[in-house]
Amino acid sequence: MEQKLKDLEEKIGKVPKIFAELKEMEPDLYEKVMGLDQMVWADGALSKQTKKVLAIAIAASLRDRHAVRAQMAGAKNLGVKKEAIEEGLRVAFLLAGMPAYVYGKAALEEFMD
Repeated sequence: MEQKLKDLEEKIGKVPKIFAELKEMEPDLYEKVMGLDQMVWADGALSKQTKKVLAIAIAASLRDRHAVRAQMAGAKNLGVKKEAIEEGLRVAFLLAGMPAYVYGKAALEEFMD
């Protein structure tokens, strides 16, 4: 597996099959997507860990099963504390409602206990 896919796997826990397919079918688009991914996840004003908490809260708000689990796995790889994810899920609850909170909590219990 090439380094870009290995880096992505470290960030999100498991590389979706579509990335390998994209590399073969649309190499130019693949390179652009991977470049954007590297730019977005790089430490900046926000740390990678903080960005991961944001991603989990957003994925939970959208109730995206794949994304929330992938982001949880990535958070675990980055050493994000369970308490930080809890706080992020409370923000999701305030802005997106109880279903987002419950959805995120279920994934948190599955991946971080």
